[in-house]
Amino acid sequence: MLTIGAHLSCAKGFYEMGQEMLAMNANTCQFFTRNPRGGQAKELNLNDIEAFLNLMKENAVEKILAHASYTINPCSDKEETRIFALETMADDLNRLTALNGQYYNFHPGCHVGQGIETGLMQIVSLINHLLSTQTNTTVLLETMSGKGSEIGSTFDEIAAIINQSNDTEKLGVCMDTCHIYSAGYDIVHRLDDVLEEFDQKIGLKRLKMIHLNDSLTPFNSHKDRHAKIGAGSIGTEAIIRLINHPLLKDLPFILETPNVFEGYKAEIALLRANYG
Repeated sequence: MLTIGAHLSCAKGFYEMGQEMLAMNANTCQFFTRNPRGGQAKELNLNDIEAFLNLMKENAVEKILAHASYTINPCSDKEETRIFALETMADDLNRLTALNGQYYNFHPGCHVGQGIETGLMQIVSLINHLLSTQTNTTVLLETMSGKGSEIGSTFDEIAAIINQSNDTEKLGVCMDTCHIYSAGYDIVHRLDDVLEEFDQKIGLKRLKMIHLNDSLTPFNSHKDRHAKIGAGSIGTEAIIRLINHPLLKDLPFILETPNVFEGYKAEIALLRANYG
């Protein structure tokens, strides 16, 4: 069965988010841990979370994805920004303990002129701090498009972060289709080659989730511009090949396309009809 869902809001509560997930015929979802442009998080409602977990169990929903705020930058040139990232992510992981072993995704960040090596070292330091504490959540590095001084647009950079981390048992990768296509990985014409390179450099066992997005900009553009499925340079046919690929088809897919409920529901229906 295709495991697919969309980015949803849990602002009104996890249980309501779960009902919306099921109403669009999804069996996974993604949500922001806090305001994506701010630092504040809502107080946890443990009764609401328990009801949501029961809903997941009743509907065979195994994994969901929490997404860190866009405001964090673990490899900023400013120490206070790096400290903010560490404190915010540590708080996220503490709160996510209530969800019993889910996934937490974050953007590696921008080195802001310090250089890639310095940026990599700072990201590794943050991960080592986070994973030195008890957590039941798996932390995922997201593949990026490579705009500006962004780190994580190459498999080599992702591999360097993982290989230099102290404890990698709870460390994985979320592959974003728009991002890697924009970063120069041709998943339209050379998907097998891309996956072989990923396996050689990172290991497919590390790949836990896929952000399924088309791209508004061309191949190798190094831009982060998501498009609806079929409305970009990747195209519907390539997306369908990707969700059916033997090495990927059993992974959870998350739509981050520029949609609301009806749009997500239609994309999920399209992909389910062309899966298998």
